[in-house]
Amino acid sequence: MDTIPSRLPIDPLTAYPSINSFDGLSQFLRQAVADEDSRIFSESMTELASRAEMVIASLRRDRGRQAVAPGLMDMLTVLRDHRNFVVNLSLAWRGLYEYAGYLQALNNFRVLIGPWLLDVEPWGDKLTVTPEDFALVAWRTLGEGMLLIDMYERWLEEDNAEEGSALDRLDRLDAPQRERVLQWWHKLRR
Repeated sequence: MDTIPSRLPIDPLTAYPSINSFDGLSQFLRQAVADEDSRIFSESMTELASRAEMVIASLRRDRGRQAVAPGLMDMLTVLRDHRNFVVNLSLAWRGLYEYAGYLQALNNFRVLIGPWLLDVEPWGDKLTVTPEDFALVAWRTLGEGMLLIDMYERWLEEDNAEEGSALDRLDRLDAPQRERVLQWWHKLRR
């Protein structure tokens, strides 16, 4: 079985692709621009990553509801906007297996924010969500998105390669064979 090289940095210890920081994620997303949808998707995910980083930093400074709630509300807004974008992606994206997993991860992340905002320690005003809990959900969600982008770009590469090879084969046919193929193709498209 041939392995397809990854565009992600490879960890020399595990030999698996890895990104260990939100900055590394942003760099990966800037490189993932196979088409206009990929560019917009990447920009939207970069916004998600930066908002997540802000919320984590806020949770590390102070877990008080007054301090963290505005950041969580902003994160909720960014998640809703990103989800709306993802729902409206083309059929090429929605046909990928990873699409449903990413949409589910976005929904789960969005749904978790409400209880996190309401859940406070007894006799206190501190949120029970920890920076580590938030980071875990954020990384899982962003990882699903990275996987979707990667699979979409691989699909585009394979689709372009197949299209190119079909055109190459068509050029190698003699004139009568080429004419029959083109007639068949036009009938098929009607």
